Amino acid sequence: MYRTELEEVEGFHEFEDFCETFHLARGKKKDVSSSESVGEFKGLFKIYPLPSGTPVPPPQFHHLPSSEMVQCLVRVYIIRAIDLAPKDKNGLSDPYLKVSLGDTNLDDCENYKPNTLNPFFGRVFELKTSLPSKKDLTITVMDKDLLSRDDLIGSTTIDLENRYLTAHRATCGLPATYCLTGINRWRDALTPKMVLDAYCEANNITNPVYNEDACTMIFNGVHHDLIMYEKDLIHHEHLGPPDQRLALHILNNLNFVSEHVETRRLFTPLMPGIDQGRIEMWVDIFPLHLGSPGPMVDISPRVPKKFELRCVIWNTKDVILDEMSITGERMSDIYVKGWLAGLDEKQETDVHYRSLNGTGNFNWRFVFEFDYIPPEQVMVITQKEHIWSLDKTEIRVPPTLIIQIWDNDKFSPDDFLVKPSLGNVFYCVTTCSDKHWKSINESLYKHERKVVRFQGKVEMELEILDEEEAREKPTAPARDDPNQYPTLEPPIRPETSFQWISSPWMSLRYIIWFNFKYYIIYGLLIAFLVFFIVLFVYNVPGVTVQKVFGV
Repeated sequence: MYRTELEEVEGFHEFEDFCETFHLARGKKKDVSSSESVGEFKGLFKIYPLPSGTPVPPPQFHHLPSSEMVQCLVRVYIIRAIDLAPKDKNGLSDPYLKVSLGDTNLDDCENYKPNTLNPFFGRVFELKTSLPSKKDLTITVMDKDLLSRDDLIGSTTIDLENRYLTAHRATCGLPATYCLTGINRWRDALTPKMVLDAYCEANNITNPVYNEDACTMIFNGVHHDLIMYEKDLIHHEHLGPPDQRLALHILNNLNFVSEHVETRRLFTPLMPGIDQGRIEMWVDIFPLHLGSPGPMVDISPRVPKKFELRCVIWNTKDVILDEMSITGERMSDIYVKGWLAGLDEKQETDVHYRSLNGTGNFNWRFVFEFDYIPPEQVMVITQKEHIWSLDKTEIRVPPTLIIQIWDNDKFSPDDFLVKPSLGNVFYCVTTCSDKHWKSINESLYKHERKVVRFQGKVEMELEILDEEEAREKPTAPARDDPNQYPTLEPPIRPETSFQWISSPWMSLRYIIWFNFKYYIIYGLLIAFLVFFIVLFVYNVPGVTVQKVFGV
């Protein structure tokens, strides 16, 4: 993976080892200097001091190529673009590709990527050309507009003639292994042994000599053994013959261009010195007189697979008690909220009312469906940014489950029992191969004045299923039917867990009576005592008069 243009890589000398490129400018009588380029001249100048009697030095060019046109098949692999310049008012672009080579112009407007500055193209373009007359390959990234003319984002140009003539063999990168089948199948028209023989001929080196077992050879006076190069290689059925593999290992040590992805900067004529983004790509050049090349490499974007995340919230424990009841007790009405970062769907458990010790019982299931690409470990979210948007925007984010504990309030907004900045529980799904149940106890903390303070625990179980497994094991959110895998029974909560508005008798029993029963008993006794005293005081004068006067 090269982070720059292939010709800028150290050791390749801009592929001008065979000849240099001189830009031609239009001359004028008064001012011969001009920045306008009207063509190119390719050649090589050498100046030698020749004192008298000194023999003429040998010519610089050896094995000059034929002056006839070379018909070539060119394959352009464009993987993605990075940090493109925005062209729309929303700060994004709708990029697509245009490829031109000689008289051939390919427009890929139908496959534009909406609302993105980092599009994944995964496109392969196949063109035919004649070198050196049609040598400039131009890749242009455009911004698609609905009602106006499409905007130019940037372009880059590759000189195919230099890549064809260079001694670094930049026509088709050499892979690390020689395979006849599989995804790494050899795609060059020449086999490694044929390439090595051509190198020996061009550099006046004796052709390599292979032993009968084809696992050893003598090249340029040095003995080479295949075991030396493949001692750590895991052998598989796709590998080719040993002599071809050994020749390829020799070629990979000759400063040839290896299999690669180059990163090219994009420029515009209005701002030639400021890059407008970058594209990751590579180019294969196949001279047709050498034979038919191998199949194209499939670089189409991976299609996300549907997965289902099932999260069972069993209990909470040691959760901070955030409120004070009318009786002076510390308590919280606990419930749990969860969602996948990037998705709008948020799910909540029912409420465990009046938790007096920070414990909550739920037995509640969250079910989240999402699109996931396992090799890239990203979740793909496709949705419209606004109601009036014409196209859906694709976002790729790590699949992150966020769990929060809240306190339910009836007459005011609900309160966080755990601050969302550092108190969230993040479960990053880094693989989808583990599909077994696993119990997780997670401690929640919050950060306050640089002191980490314990806030509570959540006991939950997670399971990740692909689409087929989810069909075989159907279930529903919460405790709805089908309630299975596992079956969730209603939680057994203490009798003190109730909603005081809807349960007045429970409130009288567990709030008023439980906390003030002695005061109530003493109050009733005092009330009866006062009543009898008042009654006695009220009736004593009348009874006394009746007794005295005998009425």
